[in-house]
Amino acid sequence: MEELATVSTTVTELRFALDTFYFLISGALVMWMAAGFAMLEAGLVRSKNTTEILTKNICLYSIACVMFLLVGYNIMYVDNAEGGIIPSLGALIGTQAADADHSLESDFFFQVVFVATAMSIVSGAVAERMKLWAFLIFTVVLTGFIYPLEGYWTWGGGFLSEAGFSDFAGSGIVHMAGAAAALAGVLLLGARKGKYGENGQVFPIPGSNMPLATLGTFILWMGWFGFNGGSQLMVSDAENATAVGKIFLNTNAAAAAGAVAALLLNKVVWGKADLTMILNGALAGLVAITADPLSPSPLFASLIGALAGVLVVFSIVGFDKVKIDDPVGAISVHGVVGFFGVMIVPFSNADASFGSQLYGALVIFGWVFVASLVVWTILKKTMGIRVSDEDEYNGVDKSDCGIEAYPEFVSVNS
Repeated sequence: MEELATVSTTVTELRFALDTFYFLISGALVMWMAAGFAMLEAGLVRSKNTTEILTKNICLYSIACVMFLLVGYNIMYVDNAEGGIIPSLGALIGTQAADADHSLESDFFFQVVFVATAMSIVSGAVAERMKLWAFLIFTVVLTGFIYPLEGYWTWGGGFLSEAGFSDFAGSGIVHMAGAAAALAGVLLLGARKGKYGENGQVFPIPGSNMPLATLGTFILWMGWFGFNGGSQLMVSDAENATAVGKIFLNTNAAAAAGAVAALLLNKVVWGKADLTMILNGALAGLVAITADPLSPSPLFASLIGALAGVLVVFSIVGFDKVKIDDPVGAISVHGVVGFFGVMIVPFSNADASFGSQLYGALVIFGWVFVASLVVWTILKKTMGIRVSDEDEYNGVDKSDCGIEAYPEFVSVNS
């Protein structure tokens, strides 16, 4: 009997170690998405604004890690009541549960990189005309308070989870939330100079480095396997290992189908293979499948990705028509498609309902948008959120950072 007990204990410890290791590796993949966002955004802004967007990306990741450790994780997970609205406040990340199947520290690490992902969405949408320090102050509020509260309502056991809202890895909780914060900022910020003319004219402002943008997309694509696969939380038995395999398959299939759909749509409508639309098509497929990468068949996952790839193209064009300037298409990719991803779940998951999904999506968007709008408005009234016309013309690399990313080639007209 003692030998059997020893064997059982050893197996339990091995499973604990394996699941902890899988959580950490998945978190590391999601952390690598920060590099993907940085490269994507650096490629899609003009050369005179490259250093500043890179500064925003590394600083937002660092601030997110600090704020989520100090307050965010506590708000989202520690000692909260089931089905509640207001979280309790304990100490940092709490204590390890006796029956946990992975370490508490690995859980924190996996969750904190999700917070940084949500904030990364904002940086691209407000690029090329927002003050660096206004952006960083907003980062403190979003990652420390706004995101963790809606995270408690959903993944933390709050009232949305009790209402049946289903979002496996965060099409709404992470991506649409980030887009809601971005939209609030963009509406107050206004468009870049020269982007829109009279009579509905739209003047494209090309990015400076398509190789970097493409590299960033591939990095994000790779990191998404940790984003979705890690959200299974376990890999130490046959059932969960099989589920992780299917999640990887569906995640990849949706991204590929999104890219192909965007390619074909651009060829049919405009006669060109627009690389930026293809990149956003792949990202749209990834965002859409994130709400439930396990339930669909591979073919249905591909269909979800393809629909997302088409949707994002029309969304980007539509936002331009109403003069909402988003240099990287983040609001379309993460917001419009994030909502689509949440609402498509009931087609493959019988446990989800359209009513619960719509309710959850509206609550998340409403909370993050209104709270962000309030914070952006306060910042606008106090320190200002937009750089001067001169700094925008010369590039915010000079005014905010004092370092040019391409000193040999940059010009004020780039």
